[in-house]
Amino acid sequence: MTKPIYVLNGPNLNRLGTREPQLYGSTTLAEVEAMCREAAGGRPLEFRQSNREYELIDWIHEAIDEGCAIVINPAAFTFTSMAILDALKMFPGPVIELHITNIHRREPIYHRSYVSLVATAVIAGLGPRGYAVAVAAALDLVASGP
Repeated sequence: MTKPIYVLNGPNLNRLGTREPQLYGSTTLAEVEAMCREAAGGRPLEFRQSNREYELIDWIHEAIDEGCAIVINPAAFTFTSMAILDALKMFPGPVIELHITNIHRREPIYHRSYVSLVATAVIAGLGPRGYAVAVAAALDLVASGP
């Protein structure tokens, strides 16, 4: 059985398309999911969003047992959650941290990512298209092995 790529989305990303369109654009999360599924080709993909930190952690734990890669946009939890950091430390495969905006061009509070401490790669500033890039990168990393 082919293991899925987990694409995990943090708080407020369910509001994509209407949330601060000058920063995040008008693409909805449903459209982002469609882009990810297209980029994944035949690879199974678990696409999820939660505003709850514990739920993201539970999904990371699930991915530890069942997934081959994680693409994660932790949103605000990027900068606050040591619990997500600790969960991601246990994941044996590639972890790609994703941000729609370039967090390094934003206010200083957005410059320190806990997730980057364990991420295999970081993609930021490509807008919603970054998701497809992240899924393609995850496929390449899984195919190339450890």
